[in-house]
Amino acid sequence: MNAKRNQIVFAPADDKIPHAMEKETTQLVQFIHNAPERIVLVAAGAGTEALSNLLGVPGATRTLLEALVPYSKAAFDEFLGRPPAKYVTERTARLLAGRAFTRARWLDAATHPVVGLACTATIITDRPKRGEHRAFFATWQPDRLVEYGIHLDKGLRDRTGEEDLVSRVILNGLAEALSLPARLSLPLTDNDRLTVNTHHFGQAAQQLIGGELDYFGVTADGRIRNKNVNPQALLSGAFNPLHDGHLELLQVSAKLLGHPVAFEISAKNADKPAIAPETVVERIAQFAGRWPVYATNAPTYLEKARLFPNTVFVIGFDTAVRVLHPRYYQNSKTQRDAALHEIAELGGSFLVAGRQDEQGIFRDGQQLNVPESFTHLFQPIPPEAFRKDISSTQLRATGQRGSR
Repeated sequence: MNAKRNQIVFAPADDKIPHAMEKETTQLVQFIHNAPERIVLVAAGAGTEALSNLLGVPGATRTLLEALVPYSKAAFDEFLGRPPAKYVTERTARLLAGRAFTRARWLDAATHPVVGLACTATIITDRPKRGEHRAFFATWQPDRLVEYGIHLDKGLRDRTGEEDLVSRVILNGLAEALSLPARLSLPLTDNDRLTVNTHHFGQAAQQLIGGELDYFGVTADGRIRNKNVNPQALLSGAFNPLHDGHLELLQVSAKLLGHPVAFEISAKNADKPAIAPETVVERIAQFAGRWPVYATNAPTYLEKARLFPNTVFVIGFDTAVRVLHPRYYQNSKTQRDAALHEIAELGGSFLVAGRQDEQGIFRDGQQLNVPESFTHLFQPIPPEAFRKDISSTQLRATGQRGSR
């Protein structure tokens, strides 16, 4: 399993002694129940034996927040939020795990570390299958995503045997996520293929704060991108927390622009202290399985435009005021104009959403005081297209959570 620590591998069970296999599984599940993590488990096509094992050992309420078995396409699509291109792929497993993770965060992230884990598989059924028998499984945590793929020796096992092997891989993957030393034995043949791949969000965040990276992106399905990418549009913010106003603005701006919009979090801010790597990771966690997000070291929009030429920056009215204020350019209108000119030369522009100010007055982009030579850079979003009076500060002050 590519583990980085010493492992206890239970002795292979003798097929003639069923209780031996039951004992090793019971022992591992007990270790899982004794760990502090809480999980949401999603199993489609296979993996229900792993769920049964978790429920069959006392202490499951300490581990399972929720378990879902979306067998129908309608249930699968509803949980994922959209129909996948294909139902049994590595990418779909990653997306499912991301959604399970955001669900776990919503249910219990305030009190326990959480893990989202998901399996999507196609194994023996009551009808012949032309393709491979295979399963893909992933665990998603704030600092990493680990994905597993297993291609089964077709025709060797019956349904029970294939389900057993897939469920063993799932329980071992969960043990890895929980940093447990024990593992179940895996009865693999030379014709079975098991692959493991890890995406290290925490490592990327450390490199960002350390100056080794100028930016990195995390796709909706958890892949890390740090070179040769250029999003068409970015909605920047602290996202502390991510809330429905952000999500609605994303949808409205994407519709107005006619192309996708990604989120962007800056580890450095012109008005606030830089945020720590663990904070970067925690903010990124809010987007798991749903939307792409970039983390950058670019506190100003000129620096963002240099990183991502030809990008539209979706901002609120209050941010647009700061972009235009000479205070952020050594109190120099000349330097401000030079910065705006360079943004224009880089193909950057702004889509401005209205915001309610501290006095409760709604301000939209048409009320901005933009120098005449730069009016083409600032496109207002009509108030009738978007208005959402939600304050992140108020949400934090009242202890309310953000978006699911």
